[in-house]
Amino acid sequence: MSLTAPVKWAQRKGSIFLTIDLPDVNPDTAKIELEDKKLTFKGTSEEKDYHVELEFLNEIDSASEDTKYSIKERGVSFFLKKKEEGSWNRLLENKQLQRTNVKCDFNKWVDSDDEDESNNFNIDGMQGMPGMGGMPGMPGMGGMPGMGGMGGM
Repeated sequence: MSLTAPVKWAQRKGSIFLTIDLPDVNPDTAKIELEDKKLTFKGTSEEKDYHVELEFLNEIDSASEDTKYSIKERGVSFFLKKKEEGSWNRLLENKQLQRTNVKCDFNKWVDSDDEDESNNFNIDGMQGMPGMGGMPGMPGMGGMPGMGGMGGM
């Protein structure tokens, strides 16, 4: 029996950034199927089998050249183009799976009020859906501006 793979997500008005949060997924045995309304993942991490089927709340554009994924050391990263721009109040149609296996990726999340064009996801190095090449590490978040004068504990 396979375990349910944990998922993290963040969004912008025109895209979703999704991570299947499993380290060392074997790219040779991983199976990823992406449709406009559904993502299916099967793979092995740390000698355990994982599976997750995600039925999205709204449609993504699985045929877009902007829709990409990459299998990396710390998980499988997806950049998914939304069919229609706008904010989703959750990722999945299934509220129970959303509650038990999907978490917000606060490292990538931006409030829709704070969103602008300069704050898009960094997808440099991601391959299109047919390719499964590696993606260089995402650059870290910089320090908070104006906090240099605060002392440590």
